[in-house]
Formats: sequence, structure tokens, C-alpha cells
Amino acid sequence: MVVADTSVWIPFFNEPASPEKRELDALIDADGLVLVGVVLAELIQGCRTPGEADTTISKLSGLRFVEVTFETWKRAGTLSFALRRRGVTLPLSDLVIAASALEHGFHIYTLDPHFEHVPGLTLHTPARRHRTR
Repeated sequence: MVVADTSVWIPFFNEPASPEKRELDALIDADGLVLVGVVLAELIQGCRTPGEADTTISKLSGLRFVEVTFETWKRAGTLSFALRRRGVTLPLSDLVIAASALEHGFHIYTLDPHFEHVPGLTLHTPARRHRTR
């Protein structure tokens, strides 16, 4: 299963011919995509109109959804603590995405290179289905 970060959903919605759109469509068709709440919230906050928000919500509502638990928040905090001690600071939203993926054994599909700093996280890419950092 793959969690798609906000960075790949943006071209999905805005660039119909993008490789990200093709890859997400393939993952959706294979029932291999998972949605986490922070990504949903980031996508809705970026909408320009209520109609665009409704369309976004409608397109994402059929995806498998994973709730964030106490353990996920704890893992996000612990992960942030460890990374900061190494001089790496990630946004809280991305820490929650990473913690969710680690907790459930999911891969992350992202265009943001800072996920590469997260130990044990498996990144999904279209060219090479995944790589572990």
C-alpha cells in the first residue's frame, strides 16, 4: 500500500498529462492507495473555490482512509526528536505522514526529498517501485 503525499496530488489534480497523475491512477486502479487525514486537509486548504474543494473531496472519498492514533502521534514526535538531534527538521504534517507509513508498513509516494531523511521509510517511485532509506 502507498500513501500519496500532497506533493504528488497537486499535479494529479492540476496536470492531467503528468507522470504523477498516471501513477496515482494506476495505484487507484490496483486498490493500492491509502489516504491520511493530513493530506486531505492540505489538499482542501489549497482549493481556490468551494466547488473545487467539493470536487477534491469527492475524488478522494473512495480511497482507503487510515486514522491517526495516539501511537502515530507518539511516533511522529519521537521521529521529530531523533531527526532534530541530527540537524534535520521536517514539517509536522510530513512527520505524521511518515509516522503513519512506518506504523502500517506503507510506502510513501512524494516529490519532497526531505522524506529521504526518515530512517526505515520506504519511498515509492514510478520508475522503481520503491526504495528504502
